[in-house]
Amino acid sequence: MTQPLIAIVDDEPTVCRLLADAFEDAGMATAVFSNGRDFQRWLKSAEPTVCVVDLGLPDQDGLALVNAISRVSRAAILIVSGRAQVQDRIAGLELGADDYVIKPFDPTEVVARVRAILRRDAARHAEDRTDDAQRARFGEFEVNLSTYELSGSGGNLVTLSQAEASVLRLFLEKPNQLLSRAQIQEYIGGSLSENYDRSIDVRVSRLRTKLNDDPRSPTQIKTIYGGGYVFVGEVTWL
Repeated sequence: MTQPLIAIVDDEPTVCRLLADAFEDAGMATAVFSNGRDFQRWLKSAEPTVCVVDLGLPDQDGLALVNAISRVSRAAILIVSGRAQVQDRIAGLELGADDYVIKPFDPTEVVARVRAILRRDAARHAEDRTDDAQRARFGEFEVNLSTYELSGSGGNLVTLSQAEASVLRLFLEKPNQLLSRAQIQEYIGGSLSENYDRSIDVRVSRLRTKLNDDPRSPTQIKTIYGGGYVFVGEVTWL
């Protein structure tokens, strides 16, 4: 998998170093710029994965830069700014930003936001699978995600709900990885209401039932208390 390239555009050296260190520690490459002019010159020949942009740049308005990036690049955009007004946040999102973080910030949160953006992009790419790539085999099961049909080794056929199929797809695309409830909710769509934890637990519980996975001692979908869920096993796409 290609290493994500994160472009950081901020005129505060301390902020740039803090973000660059955090991204590089997370296995991402970085390119740092202190003004919009140099960044835009670089952007003509580069393909960043995500652009992290401050709105208070010395040579141009950050919102104008966000708009320019969205017009010429496929990169996702994360605004990191001291502007906390709702109007600025709305304007940034309307001009093409994918997310908005207010300064001062915890660099681990910024990294988490970027990872969330990358997951959303990966999910969108997954939706582009052809019908031939909608089938997967894991353990004693085979699933057709285009028809929501799950079959076991005994030939029994079970129909999944759309929500169950979406959760299962995420597990199959990211086996043996910890997935938080927020990640699952984000992938299947819908707003993050205060009750989303419970809604995800219900969907996972129903999926476990259809996979014959004992919730008291699960072998396929393990609960990591305080963390989320891990789908355990090998997956083969057919």
